[in-house]
Amino acid sequence: MISNSSSKTALPSLGVSLIPVGVLMALLAADVLAFGEDSSYGANQIAMLLAAMIAAALGMARGTRWSEISNAIAGSVSQTTEAILILLMIGALSGTWLIAGIIPAFIHYGLQVLEPEIFLFAACIICGVLSLATGSSWGTIGTVGVALVGIGSALGLNEGWVAGAIISGAYFGDKMSPLSDTTNIAAAVGGTELFRHIRYMTLTTVPSLVIALLVFLVVGFAGGAAQDGFSSSFAQEFGEAVFTEFNIHAGLFLAPVAVIVLIAKKVPAVAALMIGTVLGAITAIVFQPEIVREVANMTNEGSYALASFKAAIHSMALDSSIASSNEMANELLKAKGMSGMLNTVWLILCAMVFGAAMQATGMLQRITGAILQGVQSTFGLVSRTVGTCIAFNVLASDQYLAIVVPGNMLKDAYQSRGLAPENLSRTLEDSGTVTSVLIPWNTCGVAQSGILGISTLTYLPYCVFNWISPIMTMVIAAIGFKIAKLEPTPPLMD
Repeated sequence: MISNSSSKTALPSLGVSLIPVGVLMALLAADVLAFGEDSSYGANQIAMLLAAMIAAALGMARGTRWSEISNAIAGSVSQTTEAILILLMIGALSGTWLIAGIIPAFIHYGLQVLEPEIFLFAACIICGVLSLATGSSWGTIGTVGVALVGIGSALGLNEGWVAGAIISGAYFGDKMSPLSDTTNIAAAVGGTELFRHIRYMTLTTVPSLVIALLVFLVVGFAGGAAQDGFSSSFAQEFGEAVFTEFNIHAGLFLAPVAVIVLIAKKVPAVAALMIGTVLGAITAIVFQPEIVREVANMTNEGSYALASFKAAIHSMALDSSIASSNEMANELLKAKGMSGMLNTVWLILCAMVFGAAMQATGMLQRITGAILQGVQSTFGLVSRTVGTCIAFNVLASDQYLAIVVPGNMLKDAYQSRGLAPENLSRTLEDSGTVTSVLIPWNTCGVAQSGILGISTLTYLPYCVFNWISPIMTMVIAAIGFKIAKLEPTPPLMD
């Protein structure tokens, strides 16, 4: 765990605490100007390490020991172990599912049933239902989400809108699912029962989803997500290309179904994705022998057993691509493998180093303390909670810290105002959970950008549900709609 204490009892001043943040913002802005969309491929990582170095130097100048900072960094990085493993396994899974024909089949059949006008609406619902059933936004985005990106691209839709619809649905389901780790954490930190927490969230979450779906529907029918220069005949051309290269049939969907069932049964995500990866390799070996030999570069020679081994390992570890007769289809018939996720892993590690340095030196606590100063009303408390959670997502770069730390800091404030604990737990989810994916250097923003192959800044404006949720929770607080109060404690009987 990240240490909340420093060898100096007094927190640094707000001005000092904001120096590393100002440096980071300036460097990130310079990176975007200098490198554009490539800024996350090294430049942003350096920016976060430089900002972390400045935070550590300022802290040490005030008496914080290096051992405290290094221990905080070690604890922070260790918390990302599961997330990193999930990212690597999603890369491996996408590789085997490509050569197995699973992703091409998803795209092909999706093109047959999803019209451009309803695609955003349908993608949001599909991801919402799956994430609700499995409790995993990452699992949803890493499997069905990847296929939906391909379908949306094939339909000629703007990739930002497509990713926004996918992420909106996935985070709605994750937020409302009793199987979700963030939902359980928020309920526990807030001090309320899980299903009471979920029921209370419907007051803000359902209206937010309805607004998002209406936006996606209107944009779809208005053609606002369509890209110029797209050929409506591509669906047919893609199907012809896929059937030429792959053996497409219903049996290919056994692996995706197995992964969904495993996640729904609360099998750890890493294990479920590993099983899905192996099933994808087996599917390729059984049903796609020509593709296997092509990937193994053993088209006319060698045993099929050796070719199968080489193709399976190559698709898991390295990038894979299938060449077809259609150039546009070739852009969709690619997968990154584990190696394609390494830049994302690098970015996550650097983000956690910055967050740990800010936490260990007391700067994070000082900034959030300033945010909470002078709260006078329920709306003020809720809005400051939203701001604090977003600040932790920005500064600590971690979704869980954005729930746990503000929740522990603010629990007494809610109780002192006579507010039931579900007010706090709901606000933590409405702001901490859903905004994490909007921050380019947050672990969630980095992960989903890497999984979908779409930069955070590209999809950020279109994640309608994620933007509406924190606004909705403040609106509900402002009008005082069904704000739960603490139940009076019954007197003790003699």
